[in-house]
Amino acid sequence: MAAGRAAGFLSRATGLGGGGVIGGRLTLRLAPGAAAALAEDREIVLVSGTNGKTTTSALLAAALATRAPVAANADGANTDAGLMTALAHSGNRLAVLETDEGWLPWAAAQLSPASAVLLNLTRDQLSRHHEVARVVSTWHEAMGPVPLVVANADDPNTVWPAMAAPSQVWVGAGQLWTQDSVACPRCGRPCRQDGGPWMCTCGLRRPQPTWWLEDDDLVSASDRLPLRLELPGRFSRANAAMAVAAAVACGVDAATAVEAARAIHDVAGRFAVGDHHGRQVRLLLAKNPAGWLETLGLVSREDSALVLAVNSNGVDGRDPSWLYDVGFDSLAGRTIVVTGRRSSDLVVRLKLAGVACVAGRDVVHALSLIPPGRVDVIADYTAFQDARRRLALVAVR
Repeated sequence: MAAGRAAGFLSRATGLGGGGVIGGRLTLRLAPGAAAALAEDREIVLVSGTNGKTTTSALLAAALATRAPVAANADGANTDAGLMTALAHSGNRLAVLETDEGWLPWAAAQLSPASAVLLNLTRDQLSRHHEVARVVSTWHEAMGPVPLVVANADDPNTVWPAMAAPSQVWVGAGQLWTQDSVACPRCGRPCRQDGGPWMCTCGLRRPQPTWWLEDDDLVSASDRLPLRLELPGRFSRANAAMAVAAAVACGVDAATAVEAARAIHDVAGRFAVGDHHGRQVRLLLAKNPAGWLETLGLVSREDSALVLAVNSNGVDGRDPSWLYDVGFDSLAGRTIVVTGRRSSDLVVRLKLAGVACVAGRDVVHALSLIPPGRVDVIADYTAFQDARRRLALVAVR
């Protein structure tokens, strides 16, 4: 741990990075059993899924903090090294750890979590996660020893792994993107999703939720709690529903958990807003078809100009073919500037959708091509981080 801290300090001092990842990697290299040792006698909740990990983890950590101090990897480092560093840097017994989908089996085996929260599983980073079905299979194997799993009842890809655990809490959080769950994760036959509850002929079907969303309310058999979140969008309410259900399972009063969720209006730069040379800019993250579907649903009800930024760096995934799974048609008639390493691909995709746009060199140049007024910047992961750094936006109520 001392060597890891020293490596992290040097990384920060030389400007190479935040230090959390290299510190964790070195510690694990020198002491492979460090993660299990640091997890001992702790109550750890793992949060994983393709979309919403960071937001759900932040909402859950805020709710659990009403009970006791919480350790968390709020910097988003969610592989083995990042999880190790979060535990090494905090002595708090309670921990909420955002976990990469591919690293969830490792985390479940090494950290012996008290519970896990499974949000969704869809295609993402196609160069790394080639098949959603393979990830579902590894999750199913990993959840067996986890005492409790809180899972989205509307995604077959989370229900099947959750059923391997001894106990479950089901949340009707919704699932707009269903193209990655048309095949049953248990038997491979078609999963019926024709407007009613999903089901398969093998018997796997949508479980009856313990908690579910009704418009802006979170409902259970005994509670109806208005969410009234500062965070925008249907997806934020879904993340809050998952976080509140997990917090209640950890002993927090439901109303207290909702109040904690309402107090959050920015999560690691997501939804940050601010002025940039007369333009009122809001920053949104969308990194795969499911995320773009939710985000476009949010902005389609507004008339703001748009900057769309897409890269294909390592954590974005090298393969941008998923752009053709996103329905950009709803953006026709809007003022749109595209940027990023894959801006040419995005120009072609928008043209095929009948959407006019122009290209900018970077996010700052893109904004300069838009008249003063409201602008939504929608970006995938590395483009989002670049925009966050260049624009230095701060969240406001």
